[in-house]
Amino acid sequence: MTRLLIVYHSMTGGSRQMAEAAATAAKAEVKTVLKRARDTGPEDLLEADGYVFCTPENLAAIAGGMKDFFDRCYYPVLGRIEGRPYVQMICAGSDGENAARQIARIAQGWRLREVQPHLIVCTHAQKPEEILAPKTIGQDQLLLCRELGAAMGAGLAMGAF
Repeated sequence: MTRLLIVYHSMTGGSRQMAEAAATAAKAEVKTVLKRARDTGPEDLLEADGYVFCTPENLAAIAGGMKDFFDRCYYPVLGRIEGRPYVQMICAGSDGENAARQIARIAQGWRLREVQPHLIVCTHAQKPEEILAPKTIGQDQLLLCRELGAAMGAGLAMGAF
């Protein structure tokens, strides 16, 4: 059975909500595995047919927990997952583009295929207390996450990518 792996890191809940929304929609189409980055290893990547990577942007970069996932998994799967499709979602306070560029660069090294443009959800958190506070992602933004998950699931199920 076709398998979608959704890997996420979240400290304040925003990325978790986004990943869960994508997973809920994707499950209607394919077997979907939702895993925290810290619990995901190379074997999870090897068992999947496609990926959704979801992370907060911290200090204009991918969050440390997601970076750790990529650091642990990069070389063990290098040359073994080429051509598989991926998409990414970023939870950012203001921009998110640099985190998206970083993930795209890692995916390029793995020779993955980006099959949808990245999705950035902006929380507009700018002050320390806002940045560190638990996040609630709005329904309109969660709808975009569900649409991304559904499209990824459908594309995998149909063999479109």
